[in-house]
Amino acid sequence: MNYTLTSIPEREAKPRDRGFTMAMDKGLSIREVEDFLEVAGEYVDIVKLGWATSYVTPNLQRKLDAYKAAGIPTYFGGTLFEAFIVRNQFDDYRRVLDKYNMTFAEVSDGSLDMPHDVKCEYIQQLTEQVTVLSEVGSKDAEKIIPPYMWIKLMQAELDAGAWKVIGEAREGGNVGLFRSTGEVRSGLVEEILTQIPFEKILWEAPQKAQQVWFIKLLGTNVNLGNIAPNEVIPLETIRLGLRGDTFSHFLDLEKPC
Repeated sequence: MNYTLTSIPEREAKPRDRGFTMAMDKGLSIREVEDFLEVAGEYVDIVKLGWATSYVTPNLQRKLDAYKAAGIPTYFGGTLFEAFIVRNQFDDYRRVLDKYNMTFAEVSDGSLDMPHDVKCEYIQQLTEQVTVLSEVGSKDAEKIIPPYMWIKLMQAELDAGAWKVIGEAREGGNVGLFRSTGEVRSGLVEEILTQIPFEKILWEAPQKAQQVWFIKLLGTNVNLGNIAPNEVIPLETIRLGLRGDTFSHFLDLEKPC
């Protein structure tokens, strides 16, 4: 840090298992990646190349190499996995992971109907090759999954070998964990947390208000994802109580009762 402030919440050091910030690259150029990493690389733990953007991204290998040189792992969005699965090309997907030396992969079923035992089989198979993040929740705003089912699905996917489970929100933060307005389904989140350890969940929270809500609920070291590159540093200030939204929160925690 550039100077000293007292009463700053303690962040887990990288490489970390909690306090993850997952940034979403929706099509940055190589120069933009370099600029992004120069400014925010210290605060990013992993980068997702959103949905199936990697299919059409020019100079894909150069982009992946730039992230790798900065010590930041990458993975392809879950929609790409689904695009291969719906075309019966799972083996081709695995070859793509090998081709680009990917060490992480996302397994999701937000855009297609897939029996859950089949999804878990894909997770099990991919864990032999990469570290798997699995996404729970639908991209269909009309499909409401009850809390007990979120818990059941998350636990089954962790049992199948997923390293972390991702709470679906999409890029806009208006489905899955959230209402169409972006408001957090607080009862859903709190019920999930009665059964699933918070460090095992990566909450997609692209909107500032959502990030603030999770940080106030679970602390500075909550795992948050789908963060826009230009929002990584603003998010870090929220985590540290250095933005108005959480300015008093961590100070209040240190006051004697």
